[in-house]
Amino acid sequence: MAELRNCPSCGEFFNYIGVRDICHKCAQQEEDMYQIVYRFLRKRENRAATVERIVEATGVKEEMLYTWVRKGRLHPAVFPNLGYPCDNCGRLTNQGKLCENCTSELKSDLRTFEAAKEFREEIKNREKGTYLSERN
Repeated sequence: MAELRNCPSCGEFFNYIGVRDICHKCAQQEEDMYQIVYRFLRKRENRAATVERIVEATGVKEEMLYTWVRKGRLHPAVFPNLGYPCDNCGRLTNQGKLCENCTSELKSDLRTFEAAKEFREEIKNREKGTYLSERN
């Protein structure tokens, strides 16, 4: 069932049916901007363009570019200088929410935490040890 919502872009009311979070008019404008960016990037000399260069040449907002890359509409494999900001440090990444550096740092911290946890459990078990007396 449709739900009446305000479009976050223009403020107009629209029927939200679970497909997109903006009204039809704004969705059409977004699609038009996507086509402009895509045509720009399809030219051989622009395939390695940075986000800043694309914004400068097309007038599209950075956030919109990041959204298209995150959703898979623009592929970093084809356009190597595209990406979106890491949720932790802000460095551009192509997959997931964290860049490679933050991911490896997080994994290292988790390994350290797990090793410390195992060490604490081992110490605790040693202190609880059972004492046996010899019986003949």
